[in-house]
Amino acid sequence: MELITNEEYRHWLTDIKNKIQGAQIKAALAANKELILFYFELGQMLEAKLSTSKWGDKAIIQLAKDLKTSFPDLKGFSRTNLYYIKQFYHFFSKSIVPQLGGQTPKTKIPQSGGQLVEQYICQLPWGHIKVMISKIKSLDEILFYTQKIMENNWSRDIFELQLKSNLYQRQGIAITNFSTTLPNPQSELAQQSIKDPYLFDFISLSDPYVERDIENQLVNHISKFMLELGKGFAFLGRQYHLNIADKDYYIDLLFYHVILKAYVVIELKNTAFIPEYAGKLNFYLSAVDSLLKKEDDKATIGILLCRDKNNIEAEFALRDINKPMGISEFQLTEVLPDNLKSSLPSIEEIEQGLKLDDNDIKKTDS
Repeated sequence: MELITNEEYRHWLTDIKNKIQGAQIKAALAANKELILFYFELGQMLEAKLSTSKWGDKAIIQLAKDLKTSFPDLKGFSRTNLYYIKQFYHFFSKSIVPQLGGQTPKTKIPQSGGQLVEQYICQLPWGHIKVMISKIKSLDEILFYTQKIMENNWSRDIFELQLKSNLYQRQGIAITNFSTTLPNPQSELAQQSIKDPYLFDFISLSDPYVERDIENQLVNHISKFMLELGKGFAFLGRQYHLNIADKDYYIDLLFYHVILKAYVVIELKNTAFIPEYAGKLNFYLSAVDSLLKKEDDKATIGILLCRDKNNIEAEFALRDINKPMGISEFQLTEVLPDNLKSSLPSIEEIEQGLKLDDNDIKKTDS
């Protein structure tokens, strides 16, 4: 059966074309909000019709052709995009929004996925939404990234980078003592400002290297470093000099957090965490509070970044410290030295070693 001659299909096509013309008149499909809301309505029409008809996928193929003919200057009605539109509606129409408190926008939390689209998702570009519905399964995670995109004005490339780095899984899980050393809501804001682990995959170093080498690379790649740190961090200096009791001390990295209204001291340790590190950081926090902190600044916060840590050991180390402090791991890309590279097998040798003849496969299966 040719759909183009089917009376039911023709009536359905006319309804969709009228919707498109209405949207053109209202906003020329240029305002992002109107476009996203229209896509949600179109997705509803697609799902409702395809679930009750016997047309199958050929209906979307035919619809894409007919819409292109009727609206040659409009983009967004390709077969692929129509599938995305249908998936967009299906995902959010079936969703019940979890009440996530601090991870959702500050106004009244919507109860349904449709309300969420109307109030928040429609503020995102369509390219961001396509990434969400194709790569994220959890609505809480979508809520998290929606808020981050709106707060930070992320491009799609930046959003995909944060998604690839598993920001949702890393945000706010560092070992800290913020709940006992900072008042609410600052303690919650500070907790959400720290990740574990930090991913410095833009750094490539060959062994042996020390903390100073890592510091140099972080400063050389300051824009990527600031992106990994997150919103609110203002860089003040590396090896920041303090004079205490006529002795010179140097803070690895010093920041000011414009949202928390507090200095942030970051100490790098290219080793596993040991409790003594917390004591040294506590000393620096006291010094910054005394020498740099102004009357309207909040308590200085410390972040200790180590290559590895034992969570129980870290919790014990922070238990009786009265300065706000967090402990996280960091990861970076390590480049193999030339002498080790030469001893590694080539790609061809690896491929040859992976080849199994039929007998080997049978033995493995048995």
